[in-house]
Amino acid sequence: MQNFIPQRVYIEPAALEYPLGKHLYEYFKSQGIPTKYTTSHNRVVGIPGKTPPEAFREAKNTLVIGIRKSKKFETCRPSAHFQLPLVTGCPGKCEYCYLATNLGRKPYIRVYVNVGEILSIAKDYMEQRKPEITLFEGAATSDPLPVEAYTGSLKKTIEFFSDQQFGRFRFVTKFTNVDSLLPVEHKGKTHFRFSINLPEIINTFEHGTPTLEERLKAAEKVSRAGYPLGIMIAPIFLEGSWQDNYFELLKTVKKFISDTPLSFELITHRFTKRAKSTILDIFPGTQLSMDEEKRRFKYGQFGYGKYLYPKDLINEAKEFFMENINSLFKDATVEYFV
Repeated sequence: MQNFIPQRVYIEPAALEYPLGKHLYEYFKSQGIPTKYTTSHNRVVGIPGKTPPEAFREAKNTLVIGIRKSKKFETCRPSAHFQLPLVTGCPGKCEYCYLATNLGRKPYIRVYVNVGEILSIAKDYMEQRKPEITLFEGAATSDPLPVEAYTGSLKKTIEFFSDQQFGRFRFVTKFTNVDSLLPVEHKGKTHFRFSINLPEIINTFEHGTPTLEERLKAAEKVSRAGYPLGIMIAPIFLEGSWQDNYFELLKTVKKFISDTPLSFELITHRFTKRAKSTILDIFPGTQLSMDEEKRRFKYGQFGYGKYLYPKDLINEAKEFFMENINSLFKDATVEYFV
């Protein structure tokens, strides 16, 4: 899949004090991409779009270059101990994505040029928790792979963690431009995962992302490069003939990756009232299943409620996935099912 090419770029003036910031500014100017200054990567003004759908699309074509100033990393359950903030946002336009809610009506993509400082903070967290291993998630609020060709942040982070005794790095992606990361020295300390779903889910809801086959071909490459490999199936839609459909999905994974111990992360579809409102604004013709009467309401870890599938259906799905993953994949592990 072609690399993400922004239609416009904003940069914090202070980012020019970093080699990466200066490089990116000069590169995008040389490519004829409109490049402007912004006082803060958190408060960008001037992105066009009068209606919610227009604003969303324009934001997804906007790149903001800034400095990550906070020295606090947010927790990241159940994936890891902490988030590792290399990038915020994603050029994908998935209708169900929680980032559309968390990042506002204009979820532009932000990259941070002070990667060395961010990794130094990660080192401090490791020191505080050693001799326990500290896990860092690099894709909690982003998909960092589409902008890797510009930033090189994943490469630098993977190399950093290859030398860490008490730290491990993990990230998940829907994208496929993995070639630059295949020769990187990782020493098995970076867990490289791919988010997948049924082909009809990808085609209907995951706009601007690679196909299932393209993702699995990229995963096969990553496996051959020796990275610990994971598969995330999310969100799982328990609708219609879901058992037959997801069994076929698991068999498709096995066709591409049959001799590598896989980890699985399984996340059933859920939504909040706020997310539903945002989704309906951005995608007024959405076919997403968001009937509150068919779900159960539960308060989440951040104090707001979510609409989940009924418990009996969740239990049935958990049993289905555990049984079929164990039967199809040798030495597979299921990290969590939620």
